[in-house]
Amino acid sequence: MTPQTPETPGAPEKAAFFKRRSVIVTAVVVVVVAVTVVTDLPEHASIASQISTDKAVVQEVNADVGPCAYAANESFTIYADLKANSLSQSDISRVPGLLRDDQTACSFTSDSIYELTSDVDVPGSSSGKPLGEMVGTVTLWATSDALSAIESIQTLSNDPGNKSALAQLKTEEGLLASDRTLALSQLHAADKVLGTTLPGIDLPALPDPLTGSKG
Repeated sequence: MTPQTPETPGAPEKAAFFKRRSVIVTAVVVVVVAVTVVTDLPEHASIASQISTDKAVVQEVNADVGPCAYAANESFTIYADLKANSLSQSDISRVPGLLRDDQTACSFTSDSIYELTSDVDVPGSSSGKPLGEMVGTVTLWATSDALSAIESIQTLSNDPGNKSALAQLKTEEGLLASDRTLALSQLHAADKVLGTTLPGIDLPALPDPLTGSKG
């Protein structure tokens, strides 16, 4: 675990309205619809040019979601270590600060998340529609699934027997896995349009919080 300044333990605040999945899903749908309008416009770039542009989009998405993906993986690792009682007292004292940093990395206060939601320029080409849908799914993975999971882990780090947090974490683990699978399928759809293989999406397969197996 990376040393950080110790923080005072405390349960996370109740999620603000803009963190709730229903609100985020609505926002993501709006983004996807906007992208779909763009991709419906005629585009006559060569396949080689489209491939180059689409590669740049995927690389930008990976750069933007990277800090949150790292944070989500770190949070699940911390939770596994807490369950296994494998942390030193020094490590335990750093857990609240680490989890707060992880929470921030997946929230709309993060510069990277802001870039993901506002500054990814999806091309108006035949492959642009599935790429736009992929951007929306990755956004949902980060700002709803991962953020909620991290908040549940924050609660469980202070109250390991909290049944509500345990159930929520289990739910979010399933959503993280299903949205990751969906994003990969949307990227593959763009591959099929172009007849190529674009760079992969860097979303980690996170472990089931109860069994430890990765989804």
